[in-house]
Order: sequence, then C-alpha cells, then structure tokens
Amino acid sequence: MQVIATAGHVDHGKSTLVRALTGMEPDRWAEERRRGMTIDLGFAWTTLPEGRTVAFVDVPGHERFVTTMLAGVGPVPVVLLVVAADEGWMPQSAEHLDALEALGVRDGLLVITRSDLLDPELARDEALEHLAGTGLHRIPAVCVSAATGAGMDELRTALGELVAGLPTPDPAADVRLWVDRAFTIRGAGTVATGTLAAGRIRIDDELELASAGGPARRVTVRGLQSLGAPTDEVRGVARVAVNLRGVPREAVARGDLLLTPGAWLSTDLIDARLHGVRGGAPDPADLPEELSLHVGSAAVAARVRPLGPDTVRLRLRHPLPLRISDRAVLRDPGRRQVAAGLTVLDVRPPELRRRGAAARRAAELAGMDGTADAAGELARRGVARRAELVAMGVPARDVDVLVQSGYPAAAGWVIAPERAGELAAQLTAAVAAHDEADPLDPGLPVEAARRALGLPESRLVEAVLRHAAGGSGTELVLRDGRVARSAAAGLPAAVQDALEVLRADLLRDPFAAPEAGRLAELQLGPKQLASLVRTGELMRIADGVVLLPGADDRAVEVLAGLGPEFTLSTARQALNTTRRVAVPLLELLARTGRTVRTPDGGHRLV
Repeated sequence: MQVIATAGHVDHGKSTLVRALTGMEPDRWAEERRRGMTIDLGFAWTTLPEGRTVAFVDVPGHERFVTTMLAGVGPVPVVLLVVAADEGWMPQSAEHLDALEALGVRDGLLVITRSDLLDPELARDEALEHLAGTGLHRIPAVCVSAATGAGMDELRTALGELVAGLPTPDPAADVRLWVDRAFTIRGAGTVATGTLAAGRIRIDDELELASAGGPARRVTVRGLQSLGAPTDEVRGVARVAVNLRGVPREAVARGDLLLTPGAWLSTDLIDARLHGVRGGAPDPADLPEELSLHVGSAAVAARVRPLGPDTVRLRLRHPLPLRISDRAVLRDPGRRQVAAGLTVLDVRPPELRRRGAAARRAAELAGMDGTADAAGELARRGVARRAELVAMGVPARDVDVLVQSGYPAAAGWVIAPERAGELAAQLTAAVAAHDEADPLDPGLPVEAARRALGLPESRLVEAVLRHAAGGSGTELVLRDGRVARSAAAGLPAAVQDALEVLRADLLRDPFAAPEAGRLAELQLGPKQLASLVRTGELMRIADGVVLLPGADDRAVEVLAGLGPEFTLSTARQALNTTRRVAVPLLELLARTGRTVRTPDGGHRLV
C-alpha cells in the first residue's frame, strides 16, 4: 500500500477527485456534505489497474483549516496537488505548496481538475511556473474532469507509475504513528487512526502512547484494521486503525503518538536549520518570538532563539519524540502563513550559558547537514549511551561498527577516541595527585577515578585505560580495583617497547597468546616475561602462555553467551583461540571457582 495526501485551494475539487478515483465518500460529516466543503480529514482508498492499493488522506483547503491540512499532510510524503482549470492558482494553492516545500515533499502529481469548464493548459502552465524552483518541480501533470471522466484513466496510470517508484520502508523500523483521529466503537473501545510510515504493528503489541497531556503510558494493541478490514499485522506504508485495550477515549487526541517503547527520545528543546519557502530562506532574527511547530499530525507552540544565519533553537511547549533529520513546518498563526520549514539537527543540544556559547554553537551547527552520523554525533558529545544515539536517529549498525573498529565502550556506553585521550591524560594527572597526597596508599580507586573523569559508568574507566594502552598513551594500569601507575615504567626501554607491541596484539585478539616465535621476535625471554607478570602487565596462564590482565574476566563474559553448558571445543571457538590457551584458561577458571565440570565432561559457569 501507499498513502497519498491531497493539497490545494478550497473548492478546487479535491474531494470530488478522490470520490471519482475510489467510489468512496471522503467527507465524513453531514456538515461537510451540506456545505460542499471539507472541514476535517477524510480517508478513502482504491486498487489501481495493476493491482497496487492506494489510500488517500483528503485535506481541507480553506485557510481556516490549515492546521488540519498540515495534520493530514505531515506524516504523508506524497501529494496530489490539485488546481482547478477554471480558477487557476489561488492563495491556498500557494500556502499549501509552502507547507509541502517546508516538509521536504518531493513526490506527487499535479492534477488540473474541472477541465470540462475551461482549457486546462493555462492553469497547468501557471501551476508549473509556481512549482519551478521547489522540490516538486519535476512532478508530472495530469488534466482531468471528474464530472465527465476525461483524463481519469491517464490519472490512474500516472498514480501507478508514481507509487511504483516510491521506496519500500523498513518493516523493522521503530514505530512512530501520529494519531490523526480517535473515536470509540461500542463493544471495542478506543480506536486511534494514522498513517504508519515504516515498521510494523501486530495485535497484542505493547506500544507507548505519548500525548501533550502528560507522561507516556504503555498500551496494548487489542485489534487492528487497515482499509476497513481486520488484520493481525500492519506494515508501513499503510493507513491503520489501532484498537487500544483499556484506554479511555479522552486519553487520545490528534497529535498524540503510538511509539515503539523505549526507542524514542522526547524532547522540548531542538536545534534546527531553516529552509525557505517562497521568497527564499528567512532571516532567523526576523522571525516572531513564538511560532507554531507542525510535525506529523501535531501542532506545538515553539519559542524561537536565533543562532546562526539559518539556524535556530526552539523551545517547545511540550515534548515530542523527534529525531535528527525530521522535517517540520514553522507557521505564523497571526499572519496565517508558513514562516519556514526546518530540518532537526540536534534533539539533545548543549546548554548555552557562557558568553559566546551561542556563536560557538552556531558555528558547530553550520557544519551539520541533518544526517545522523554516528562518528560525528559521538565526537560532538564525547561520551554517549548507544541506545540514546540510536534513539536520536543514528543507525544502530553504524554505532556497532564504531565499537568494532576500536572505539572504547563498556556497559552500553561509547566514547569518542579524542575524548578518551583527553580522559586518559586527566586520569594520569588525577592518579599522580592522589599518590603525591597519600604516598602510602598508591593508586586511585575505580569509583574515585570515575568521579574524577565525570564518567557515567565505572566500567568506562577500564575502557579508557585499554584505549590509551593500545595507543601507548598511558603508563596506568587497573590492578586490584585501583588505577595505578605501571611498574613497567621502570623496566628497560626495550622491554617496554616489546610490551606495547604485545599489548596491541592482544587488544586486537584477546585470547591469542603469543607463540614462542613471536616472543622471540619481540626479545621477550622467560626473565622478561617474569618481570612483566610480576609487575602486573601480563597474566600468566601456563608456562609460556601469557595474556593481558583481566583476560579471565573477559573469558567469563564470552562464555556466558554459550548457554548453561559448553565443551572445550565450543569454548575454544567462542574465544577464537587454540587448545594451547583454552585448556589452561578453563583450568584457571575452575581453580578460581568460576566454572565446574559437568557429569558428561563439559563445563558450566557458576
């Protein structure tokens, strides 16, 4: 299925066109049919000749209902822009185009209606002139008459070609369903409808209902309908009606959202780049202090703080679940016009408290393109939780690639390499200051080290040390719960150099203990190895078998993923090592009480 929204001036035949295409009445209210004017969102659907299903969101065209129009168009990135042949381009044609341009809509059709009343080519050419220079400048134009049927077959063909060229959304994407209608069905309860852009919803799924009235609440999907028929599952793109179990009707309204639990960040503070509409990009300094932000089906008051030539900070009246690259409309309700479009650049922007902070932030925003880049976002934040980066819009696989490539990480947090280097230097200074103040108690406890660095998680201290050690950037080691200066600093330079090479090898492959040939190549004989083991730089597993300190703990973490029991062979494969290492390592784990042998000769973690 694909979903298409209408747009255009009042009384230019949008609803009549939808009615002719679908055989369904999009105007749901008797008042609409009596007045012949759409005042609320309408919905209809049809199957095109080649078998593709298309649903339509029919929007009002009157200037008093622009907010309703934006609620219909906001979640739908495809449009039928309707212009009547006998009236041509009109004021609401222009404002609707401004809204579409602000939202970044690029796909659609220009439909010239009422072609039986006047030569449609004049209206078509005029409309194409207005579309020139916008994102819709390349959309095809079709001239039709819903009254006579002229051009309707060509329109259906054009619709088929349009939807065939649209991208297929990711069914695994996080759900964000903007509610555009809520009502009650006797015997079933509350139903919320909207356009599902991506992801999937199933019966009995648990979702979050986010609304302006208070905190998000967990809700359960009792039933689903799509295009008037019950279904067990709906995948985007689709029109969907979600029956919510145990939710009162007054708890759901247009502009609320149904979300994948825990996958979204709600924010009331964003930094954004402005996009111009007719007349070019606005100067942020010329914008009113307060505007209305329209995104999805929601409309929220927003206070505007200019930052750079095309960037602003918005303080929203209530939080919304937004991501980097989201598009939205800023509208001036007083002047009844679209002031600008915007692209969200940051949903967790830094505070601007110090003198010059706003100018520095503007310079930083100037280099951001509205793409959620994993390395860039992490570099700006220094330290971030993986789940929060993903919730901001960074693809999860991109964050995982950074970790796999060597970015320091622990307990679900990731550190930018540049920040890790700064932290290592701070930690060296903190340990030196501690040892100078209390020479009889050398070494800084890990928790004290965490506080000194301002890290959110103590396990990140070890990640910083490992990263610094891999780059030969520190003489610190983690020993007995303390960060201490390495005793290897007093060893001969040749031994220190060999240790750094060996440490780099083992950081890449933690359980690949060096063979005798490699040790000889590094000129690390029994005496040198003994000194490194004695100083805590290496861990002796067996004669001639050495690993980095903490290898036994890391082995337990790896083996925990093998299930309740495992064999020597599966352990060796999971650790990516040889029997020469795996056998004494498992014996060490048994001696220290972390594994036991099973009756059938296997191993089990305690």
